[in-house]
Amino acid sequence: MNVLVVYCHPVAESFVAACRDRVLAGLAAGGHAVRLTDLYADGFEPAMSLAERAAHADPGVAPELQRYADDLAWAHALVLVYPTWFGGQPAMLKGWIDRVWVAGVAWELPEGKSVLRPLLTNVRRIVVVTTHGSPKYVNALQGEGGKRTAFRSIRLMCSKRTRTTWCALYGLDRASAARREQFLERVERTLRKLR
Repeated sequence: MNVLVVYCHPVAESFVAACRDRVLAGLAAGGHAVRLTDLYADGFEPAMSLAERAAHADPGVAPELQRYADDLAWAHALVLVYPTWFGGQPAMLKGWIDRVWVAGVAWELPEGKSVLRPLLTNVRRIVVVTTHGSPKYVNALQGEGGKRTAFRSIRLMCSKRTRTTWCALYGLDRASAARREQFLERVERTLRKLR
């Protein structure tokens, strides 16, 4: 499969970076073709400009974002690797979604219709690998915003048969080295078996 990995964390030595490395190792072991997008390394600008918003009804992305749109069109699977901050995706990742998953790339609204038509039907798998500093019950009380964005919003722009996998380590701030390693092994195993 063609797998697009979108990684979002500012610290090169972070646990999330270790998760990214295990994602890549698992995908390599599974024989998948991989493209890695590192939003911080790219210096991705998450804020949509006024001009960009004014052109929102026009299909397509700003020229500087075309490679991100091309990667989505290439992918059969999307893997998002990020820390959960304040119940959701970091601003840079949310900005990537806001600015790249636009009309003409992720969806279209046919004339006279009131329901969006998905354009990323090539994407049949979405995997989220994320960490939470707090325990799972705190995330549940917050409404699991990150999970909803990935599996209820993004997924709707993909194939109707898109399958999802949520790989989360809760309570990272208090997790032992052994628990962290178990999670990394789970991440690598999950991506190795990706179908």
